[in-house]
Amino acid sequence: MGIVVEVGEGARAPVLHEVGGNRFGWRLNVNLSNWAANQRFYVGDWLYFGFDKQKISVLEVNQTGYENCVENNYITNITRGGRDVFNLTVARPYYFISGRGYCFRGIKLAITVQDAPLLPALPPDDFSATNPSTTLITSAAATTTTTTTSTSYYKWFNHFLITIIIVSIANYSAFC
Repeated sequence: MGIVVEVGEGARAPVLHEVGGNRFGWRLNVNLSNWAANQRFYVGDWLYFGFDKQKISVLEVNQTGYENCVENNYITNITRGGRDVFNLTVARPYYFISGRGYCFRGIKLAITVQDAPLLPALPPDDFSATNPSTTLITSAAATTTTTTTSTSYYKWFNHFLITIIIVSIANYSAFC
């Protein structure tokens, strides 16, 4: 499935990372450390957690909570419907665990989020000056193709549109 989004000059399209590499990757017998080592996480990206909400949860914790599988005093309970998204809004380390003892069995994730790199702007021409660019995100390890526009309005609108799309996908998935 691909998501088409608008992108402004120098902007990088956010990526929706399917945790564990597939729709239901937040589970036992998935090496989440190896998966994370092959990803690049940037501010504005999203994590998609797919799991059995009857058994497994998703909690954002601090480093000590991650290292010792302590679910008390979590930062954020991400668990909603078993197909949940989390926006990476700040460049910093993030730590996630599953409660109910599943953290001790390997369902935990540590990632480091970096500031999003700016893409080089293409030289303006008549076409790009009047048309917003389009980016197609094709997978969790997305590759993107981008053209640029010079209006800052598109940067703001891009973030707004992506937020609506991702929230809609999460809500739709909860009913499937």
